[in-house]
Amino acid sequence: MMGSTDSSDAGAHVLLADGQVVELRALTGDDAAELRRLHAELPAGDLRSRFLGVPSAENVARLLGHLLAPGDGDVVALGVFRRERLIGVGHFEVLADPALAEVAFVVEHDVHAKGVATLLLEHLAFAAARRGVRGFTAEVLTTNTAMLRVFLDSGLHCLRTADGSVTHVVVELDDDASYSERRAARDRAASAESLRHLLAPRSVAVVGASASRGKVGNAVLRNLLAGGYRGAVYPINPSAAEIEGVAAFPDVSALPEAPELAVLCVPASAVPEVAERCGRRGVRALVVVSSGLGGAPARELVSAVRRWGMRLLGPNCFGAINSDPDVRLDATFGADGIPPGDVGIVTQSGGVGIVLLSRLRQLGLGVSTLVSAGDKYDVSGNDLLQWWDADERTGIGVVYLESFGNPRKFSWSARHLGRAKPLVLLRGGASPVARRAAAAHSSSTAAPEALREALLRQAGIIGADDVDEVLAVLAVRDAQGIPRGGRVAVVTNAGGLGVLTAEACARAGLDFAELHPATRAELAGLLPRYGSVVNPVDTTAVVDASAFARCAALVRADPNVDAVLVPLIETALGEPVEALADALANSGAGDRTPVVVVRPGRSAPVEFLRRSEERLPSLASPASAAAALAGLAGYQRWRERSAVPAEVPPDVDVAAARRRVVALSAFRRGGGWLSFEQTRACLEAVGVRLSRRTTCETEREALAALGAATGPVVVTALTGEPDHEDPEARSRGDVADADQLRAAWRALRNTAGAEFRGVSLRDQVAADLSLSVTAGHDESFGPVLGVGLGGAAGRLAPTRGHRLVPLSAQDAADLAAGPAATAVLGTGPGAAPDRDALVELLVRIARFAEAVPELVELELDPVLLRRGTPILPEARMRIGGAVVEDPLLRRLAL
Repeated sequence: MMGSTDSSDAGAHVLLADGQVVELRALTGDDAAELRRLHAELPAGDLRSRFLGVPSAENVARLLGHLLAPGDGDVVALGVFRRERLIGVGHFEVLADPALAEVAFVVEHDVHAKGVATLLLEHLAFAAARRGVRGFTAEVLTTNTAMLRVFLDSGLHCLRTADGSVTHVVVELDDDASYSERRAARDRAASAESLRHLLAPRSVAVVGASASRGKVGNAVLRNLLAGGYRGAVYPINPSAAEIEGVAAFPDVSALPEAPELAVLCVPASAVPEVAERCGRRGVRALVVVSSGLGGAPARELVSAVRRWGMRLLGPNCFGAINSDPDVRLDATFGADGIPPGDVGIVTQSGGVGIVLLSRLRQLGLGVSTLVSAGDKYDVSGNDLLQWWDADERTGIGVVYLESFGNPRKFSWSARHLGRAKPLVLLRGGASPVARRAAAAHSSSTAAPEALREALLRQAGIIGADDVDEVLAVLAVRDAQGIPRGGRVAVVTNAGGLGVLTAEACARAGLDFAELHPATRAELAGLLPRYGSVVNPVDTTAVVDASAFARCAALVRADPNVDAVLVPLIETALGEPVEALADALANSGAGDRTPVVVVRPGRSAPVEFLRRSEERLPSLASPASAAAALAGLAGYQRWRERSAVPAEVPPDVDVAAARRRVVALSAFRRGGGWLSFEQTRACLEAVGVRLSRRTTCETEREALAALGAATGPVVVTALTGEPDHEDPEARSRGDVADADQLRAAWRALRNTAGAEFRGVSLRDQVAADLSLSVTAGHDESFGPVLGVGLGGAAGRLAPTRGHRLVPLSAQDAADLAAGPAATAVLGTGPGAAPDRDALVELLVRIARFAEAVPELVELELDPVLLRRGTPILPEARMRIGGAVVEDPLLRRLAL
């Protein structure tokens, strides 16, 4: 492998544009024969494009040797392999200007237009940027329009200059939003295409199909047949000629065609060998129902899947469903068949999937697709989000995952999906007990709760704590749609129940609507004088069903109301529900403000009232009803605001910041804490300016600096090592005169010992309360920003708000309006300039964290805001030696 490497050089399995699984890795000396074969088989036109003319044999040999030269840190060459056959090569070579590198590609002629060169460009761009390269140059024959199109369509900024038969191309490697969106779009398309082999296969083999009705292999086969699967079904059993009326085969090698999908229902010990035979036969996707894999069998399964380029669902999974009338795939061992509908489900637990299917069927709802991910060796929630994005039959997604394999990619995918379709996440693994259970159940490591909740908020995902909450959201959305906002009104015939419902709405974060005067006037004409015409509306129990229904219809039509909750009880005067649906259907409310009925004590937590054209969701719990409305309203609010990115100030120079950190990383091998001055230099590049300090090597210099100060100072010891985790141990505050300074000098010198190099002085800034702003890279979630109280108050109350990077404008505003910021800045008009300044500071820090993957942690404490200006007297920064992987870099888990 050439030169220094990072994670982008290492082997990875990736998807081409047509969904094929290929291997992308750095070339080694062992690839010499394949490299020669690839070039020898190029058509004459492709060879001219590669060498800008007709090359001599010596020129070809020289280039190939150069690509495989060991230890050349200025050359990186990556190859794409399909079943060990090299089908494409991309490489760059750093030029005399280390900020530039020349890039070139060659792709086997038969796989042109399948995205091989684009895939190589993405990985080379990542590898080059991490080496400090800021741009690619390339020379392309002007007639080679396909290669020019690769550069232009990449999303990277390109400059072309034609010079006769050759076009010079310069590509800037800035990873901006446009490039990220283009890469994500390519990934979505390739992932969805690859999942067709799993969710819309033309043929299915059930390996381990059994004639015994008590076996999983028999249940999967029967479900495929009973569900009306449109393709060919092949039972595989060496001991049976026919199963369930279908001819059986002893092995996949005996089949008349290569099945597109194979469902493995065999003992765990047999899975690797069966997977190998499937791959050799040409199977494109596997569903491994078998559980208990681990150790050598698991490694052998992964090896077979990698070798033959198959997609893998499971192991230890329930299977997959696609209710598309043209497919009708039920490759599961469920008991009740496919209830068709528009709900997409991906679940790590087969049991949760079975429960959801059963409950949806009871409600008259159904699924578009269901995938049980099991142990998630390959296919995961990220893949299904990308499938649903393009699937017109899916209107809403439901996800139950006990862990996130790639939370940053999940967030990107969920944000894109959420622009058109809501997503509900059934929370799992939040508490310590649940984390242990998740680890035991699926070898998962659950996400930290604070970061998971930040992901949900920022991606517009609706969180639910149990299956009933999920069903409540699905029922409200299916029957009544998504509310315009969070202004809710309560109409009840039982005052106490109305109070409980109002409390549930407040806990869920809903706002109480102020009813329009005209609405209140009409209500007064319908209600007894002791009724309430303000929100919550109490009709009292003495009104008849017809009057109650008219009251609910009036409130629904109020322009100040986004949703109506109707908690009610049955009385001797009648059941109000009987008249409610008719009154609402005839109310003429064209805007379809959602109405949700609450009937405590019902045995069914969620049901529908279908007494007329108006279909009303009826929930047994005020809390579930309020949570469902709040989740849907929050999603709508997110959809309206999330598209606005945080505006980055023009003086933010992330390239300069990155260069400074890269230089420090090279100097401090393995990473470590930076000095205050090193931290200042890095942050200045993004416009974050730390308070000035005066460095003093002698006590005399320190006394002179104190004399020039305008008030008390903070004295900090300078040592031979950068700052460490406990800055207070090397600082003394409230130093106001010469005696105090001499005492501080002695104390700090004694503490630092032989490392003592003098002190630095800075002005002491008085503040009763301050803020703390932190940034760092979480191993799974990537860059994370935090805001909490600063100083001693922050240590006593360590709770802080978190947001994942990148930030939208709303993310930054929400973080700057959190409890800590409100406690320090207040809520009055005078706080606006300071709050705006905090938002800008957060945007700058977020951009720094996003651009500098070497950042381990950064803390600004205290953060003081004075008349719209941030004052930053202290900062600590630690960098690491490892480079964090790009979450959008296309690669499969296997």
